[in-house]
Amino acid sequence: MSTESANPDFFKSKVLGHPSGLFVLFFTEMWERFSFYGMRVLLVNFLTMAVAGVAMPGWGWSSENAGALFGTYAGLLYLTPILGGMIADRFIGYRWAVVVGAGIMTLGHAAMAIESEFMLYFGLALLVIGTGFFKPNMTSIISEMYKDLPEKKDGAYTIFYMGVNAGAFFGMMLCGYLAEKVGWSWGFGLAGIFMLLGTLQFWMAKPLFGTIGEVPKKEKREAAAAAAEKRNPFTTLDKILILLTSVIGVLFIFNDPLSKIGNINILPQEFIVSKETLAGPLVVILIGLVLFLFLIVGRILRYDRIVRDRMFAFIVFAFFTVFFWMSFEQAATSLVLFARDFTDRALDGNSLVIFNTVNALLTIIPLGIITWVLVLLFKQTKSVILKSNITLFVCFGLMWGIVLWMLYREFTSENSEVTVSWFSTLNSFFIIVFASLYTKWWDSKYNPSAAVKYGLGLIIMGLGFAVLAYGSSAIPQGAVAGTVRVSMIWLILAYLLHTLGELCLAPVGLSYVSKLVPGRMIAFMFGMWYLAIAIGNKLAASVGGMIDDIVRDYDMSTFFLIFTFVPLVAGGIVILLNPVLKKLMHGVK
Repeated sequence: MSTESANPDFFKSKVLGHPSGLFVLFFTEMWERFSFYGMRVLLVNFLTMAVAGVAMPGWGWSSENAGALFGTYAGLLYLTPILGGMIADRFIGYRWAVVVGAGIMTLGHAAMAIESEFMLYFGLALLVIGTGFFKPNMTSIISEMYKDLPEKKDGAYTIFYMGVNAGAFFGMMLCGYLAEKVGWSWGFGLAGIFMLLGTLQFWMAKPLFGTIGEVPKKEKREAAAAAAEKRNPFTTLDKILILLTSVIGVLFIFNDPLSKIGNINILPQEFIVSKETLAGPLVVILIGLVLFLFLIVGRILRYDRIVRDRMFAFIVFAFFTVFFWMSFEQAATSLVLFARDFTDRALDGNSLVIFNTVNALLTIIPLGIITWVLVLLFKQTKSVILKSNITLFVCFGLMWGIVLWMLYREFTSENSEVTVSWFSTLNSFFIIVFASLYTKWWDSKYNPSAAVKYGLGLIIMGLGFAVLAYGSSAIPQGAVAGTVRVSMIWLILAYLLHTLGELCLAPVGLSYVSKLVPGRMIAFMFGMWYLAIAIGNKLAASVGGMIDDIVRDYDMSTFFLIFTFVPLVAGGIVILLNPVLKKLMHGVK
């Protein structure tokens, strides 16, 4: 039975040519991203802010310790969805998984609003667990919705992606503003409030979805599992390697912050070689990586040549993904610190008027457009999901109130300072502006190959850091935070280039999972893709946490040059590999 016939009301009620339920998911994802990015932009800033002598004191952590904690948190966010997706597939269904995940994340945000060390760790743990349930299952619901309408799926994901970026934009702007201008608890707390309201509106919209997202029937699950096992069963050795590498990975990712913050080592300081040669944890993780590669290569070699070659091509893309996210995710660590400590954010006179005008337009116009979409949704679904719509109107009323208060406060000030978090909103804004242009590029005759897209993404990323390296050349070795500040134009240009690089690479990667990987291996390879992103995030925070040490021993330009040369070299190598990758892909475009 088709989805449309099983849920006729769902497809009769449309907004902008798509089922109304898509926009319920749009708003659910928007509020989740609002909460996630609102908290994300605050964490390292809060942890490293001085405990005295500033308007909003923080905890005074070192950048190294803050980076270690954030890196572990960010890495786990891409690993728990693997488990959360499996639980949803087998036991509770996609809809319940989203509700459970959102509820757990709400508790996590509430815990973080209480500024104590235990509640910080507890809150982060809840956010990691909740994301594991939430993240993979929203897209699974969309996939199920459109399984009989594949021609409309691309448009649906584009709309959904706009919800992601709208949530990130407003979350970083409003949570950041409240935290930096009023108090940290206000910023963390606002993230939790919108997460709660977003959860409620999704749950109240249940009548709109019919059977979509429910627990799959047992017979279908067993048939799918049996078919997968028949084609390429996991051997006993495979299962042992999966368990062993998983344990090694988890121990390593937790050992980093535990050893730096609490002086607790769960991995040996010396292992096989002496500590002076290589640190024990590094040796352990290298062994784990070798075992993991053995597992992956062993499974791939069991397939026929064409499938095997395509999967090896996918492995190459996943490998270079690590270098991209290692650089891109500096936005959550070192770029936050650079914006706070070394960027001239003070404004007055005409410069303040111009900034406030531009900021008002950047805020009010997209918020007005999204509110208009909410009105359209209300007109179509008020008789079916009235309570859900009312909850959404409460969300938007609250957000409009905060936005207007923020703008009034800034317009009536004679001088002001741009918040640290404002710079982070630029990524989402630039994505919204340029995404459609990239879509037209990919649809034209000038559409480059996957390897060239990857290479361009990495190279443009490197150029963004080259701009920062040049702009920060005035900051001398050993500069103390706040003593030397450079123009904010360098950071704005860097975020522009980083976003243009992201649009080349990020959407391409996931699309090639389905193109290059056979259906029976998609779940496993999705897990590997998320693992690559997790490693990139962990490396980003760990290296980003070294900013203070590198500025002390060298200078700020040297720090940014690391993230200039690594992506440039990686991008060049990918482009040079283009003929080889084309051959391995066997005609996949």
